[in-house]
Amino acid sequence: MRFVPRFTDGQEFPHALGKIVCVGRNYADHAKELDNPVPSEPLLFIKPSTCAVPLDKPIDAPFSRGDVHFETELALLIGEPLSQATAAEAEQAVVGMGLALDLTLRDVQSRLKEKGHPWEIAKAFDGACPLSPFLALHGVPEWSALAFSLDIDGERRQGGAGCDMIFPVATLLSEMSRHFTLLPGDVVLTGTPAGVGKLPKGAELHFTLTGGLEVTTRVVA
Repeated sequence: MRFVPRFTDGQEFPHALGKIVCVGRNYADHAKELDNPVPSEPLLFIKPSTCAVPLDKPIDAPFSRGDVHFETELALLIGEPLSQATAAEAEQAVVGMGLALDLTLRDVQSRLKEKGHPWEIAKAFDGACPLSPFLALHGVPEWSALAFSLDIDGERRQGGAGCDMIFPVATLLSEMSRHFTLLPGDVVLTGTPAGVGKLPKGAELHFTLTGGLEVTTRVVA
């Protein structure tokens, strides 16, 4: 069964989930904590729809394959086709915002990077993108004022804000649409702030996003 995005009121989006377009190193502090250079243009990659699971269900991560790292990100639900879009056009196509975990098999990714190989298998495995329900948008929000957080077992581990993004939301969406068409049901992940780390087995995860979104889940031991 294909994953269908839904809103916080329980209503399902009329399109199944499409591709998940991601950006790496969109927060300078995160780039520094992984000893990566701060990019001069968006670093884009794609996760398939098959890796999405509900964030409010227990997270069953593939710990047998090495360290699994959590990366909390603002997620945007696309409602209109976007191709070669201006920043203003791109903003108008967003119909929902939520949160996602970009789960990463860090040991696998490091080995692949050392060899100069693509690292999709470290980012696109089944269950690699837990997605929250989306807050419905009826206009363009003040992206720079948005804030989100992740607490693990009651301890703040990540906190991000739109004003800290290297490439703002409108810029990201416009740039993505220059390279590949975005379609209704596609989701855009906007990068993770500093604080990423190993996903602890059995831990309780609590997420918040400006606008009233709160999600609590647990990692399968």
